Amino acid sequence: MNRSKSLAATSKSITAMARKRSSKTTLVFFLLLSLLAFLSFLPVFASLPSLPSYSHSHDLHFHLPRHQRLHRRQKISVRKFEIAEDKFWKDGKPFQIIGGDLHYFRVLPEYWEDRLLRAKALGLNTVQTYIPWNLHEPEAGKLVFEGIADLVSFLKLCQKLGLLVMLRAGPYICAEWDLGGFPAWLLSIHPDVRLRSSDPAYLQKVEGWWGVLLPKVAPLLYGNGGPIIMVQIENEFGSCGNDKAYLSHLVKLARGHLGEDIILYTTDGGSRETLEKGTIQGDGVFAAVDFTTGDNPWPIFKLQKQFNSPGKSPPLSSEFYTGWLTHWSEKMARTDADFTAAALEKIMLQNGSVVLYMAHGGTNFGFYNGANTGADESDYKPDLTSYDYDAPITESGDVDNAKFKAIRRVMGKFSSVSLPSVPPNNKKTGYGSIQLKRTAFLFDLLDEIDPLHIVEAESPTAMEYLNQMFGFVLYVSEYVAKTGGSKLVIPKVHDRAQVFISCSPEVNGGQVSYVGTLERWSNQAINLPNVKCVSSTSLFILVENMGRVNYGPYIFDRKGILSSVYVDGSVLKRWKMISIPFHNLNEVPKFNPVIQVASKFHKVSAGKKLEHKSVGVGGPSFYTGHFSIDTKTEVTDTYISLRGWGKGIAFVNEFNIGRYWPTSGPQCNLYIPAPILRQGENVLVIFELESPNPELMVDSVDQPDFTCGPGQASVHQNEDGKASASLLTPNPLGLRTF
Repeated sequence: MNRSKSLAATSKSITAMARKRSSKTTLVFFLLLSLLAFLSFLPVFASLPSLPSYSHSHDLHFHLPRHQRLHRRQKISVRKFEIAEDKFWKDGKPFQIIGGDLHYFRVLPEYWEDRLLRAKALGLNTVQTYIPWNLHEPEAGKLVFEGIADLVSFLKLCQKLGLLVMLRAGPYICAEWDLGGFPAWLLSIHPDVRLRSSDPAYLQKVEGWWGVLLPKVAPLLYGNGGPIIMVQIENEFGSCGNDKAYLSHLVKLARGHLGEDIILYTTDGGSRETLEKGTIQGDGVFAAVDFTTGDNPWPIFKLQKQFNSPGKSPPLSSEFYTGWLTHWSEKMARTDADFTAAALEKIMLQNGSVVLYMAHGGTNFGFYNGANTGADESDYKPDLTSYDYDAPITESGDVDNAKFKAIRRVMGKFSSVSLPSVPPNNKKTGYGSIQLKRTAFLFDLLDEIDPLHIVEAESPTAMEYLNQMFGFVLYVSEYVAKTGGSKLVIPKVHDRAQVFISCSPEVNGGQVSYVGTLERWSNQAINLPNVKCVSSTSLFILVENMGRVNYGPYIFDRKGILSSVYVDGSVLKRWKMISIPFHNLNEVPKFNPVIQVASKFHKVSAGKKLEHKSVGVGGPSFYTGHFSIDTKTEVTDTYISLRGWGKGIAFVNEFNIGRYWPTSGPQCNLYIPAPILRQGENVLVIFELESPNPELMVDSVDQPDFTCGPGQASVHQNEDGKASASLLTPNPLGLRTF
């Protein structure tokens, strides 16, 4: 996506043009004429140097007179998708791409067909999707192509349903996806690799990845009988760099695996600067553009022509924005349906091709949401769990809305066939209130962890160097408190750190006190009160990875404590680090000491009341609840409402449905697709970081809700207005907004 753009307004129109066929007699005449012309031109072609294009036969074709090119296309019987005369051609006939982004990794496989059929009912003939490297190679050398990562099955399903595919192979994808699709283990390599560059260490990893990926998709290219008509190289590279050697290397890799006939393309913002930096002229790569919805498209398409070879620049907006992304603490992004449809029609009226971004957004399940930055890397803005995007097909697949209807009306005007009937919205059910029970307090678990699973070092270690890519890290050290209290400073923490202190068990039972929260976007010193410990004071810093930056100059985004930690101006040494990774979308941690111990505590808590080191019910804790679906009842989609809770993550039947943060908003409810649920008992587990709903209750409801926000948060303060350290009681933690 072109993040430098915002959404705006306009529309209008002209009539489309059609091509007439020749009569039988004319066809025979042209056949003889073409043969004579071809023979007479052979010596000329023999003297031409080979050109870097899709294939030599392709180049030969463009040197023929126009009437011969037309005749040749009418005789084509093999499958072929190509560019000529500033048009797309499919099997010898002009073709208008009416596409939309729909990402297989944001939809459960059980719902792929449902969402694709809805896209087809919208009027699409093509689906565009990214390929996130980190989904398929979560650990170096560990390849995953099953379940939600079963790319080949998704592509075959597109073909079965009569949809063509534009494949965005990366290796960088942006997509509001963690680290722009790069696997986070790239950040653990020493010395640092330079992402999106000609750095040999980086290119070696790309070659290894594409050496697995591209042979998998090669049989599914259009010329090989599959649905893939185009493959994108990188993504909006012109917005970040100017390394032509890097782009050319990617082209060479792609051609080596995919052959010369497939159309390779780039996507860049519709300005001269981005196109100059991001296009690959002379390598036979088609340059597509994206731009703000509502901009006059035709001057941009005219500019696009300057970056494509003559006759090879069909107007294509490869990201036509139907909505926009939303970060935590923002209002939900919404765009007007009629305005969007009018801007779309303005492109299509003059035979322009277009790909909706998004046709269907889906969900950032697990920990895969991305983030953006502003003026510097501390201006950090993580994305919601929902990737609804205000797309015509909503997060849950609903199509009974104004935007779907408005866009479908436009699509219907340009479709060569009647559009399929519109399916009804999928049924959703509110299964009622779910009572939860606190099953473990994080700090109760620490004594049970095997020391072999605790990393010790003089200085804090980044998450990636602990061989952990997602979740949380608990950093533990000790300091000697001053009589009047101490001051804690951590210059660089990614992304959010909750600070706790405790004396030894001999003093007040080792109770843990919450002190304050450090946030990447508003990092300030924290006052550590003197809790009058007999000896040193234990310091606990729980750091959450809230999603890596996916766009811009700060995507090299390691997580955890990334600097020295200072207490009263002195560097604090001798740290212990405990990983808390949790399940992610497509992987289960090999070993999670905290979760293993928490499971044991859960079994114990089922039989007796547990004593906790904290007072009340606040602080980082695990909560478990059960709800049943009658065996005679159809299992349908639902949402869980987290209103009244603080911040954390939720699991349903061991599936990580994502992050919640209603006190920041705007997302209140998490979407739970029916395939996650089952008839009989279902288990909900919540890891709440701050303060739960006082009744320890969540509700299963039948609709989304994006009306939560900072107004619900409160800060426990002293009479002088300063935040205080307190034992973990039901007081919510102080929250800040971006």
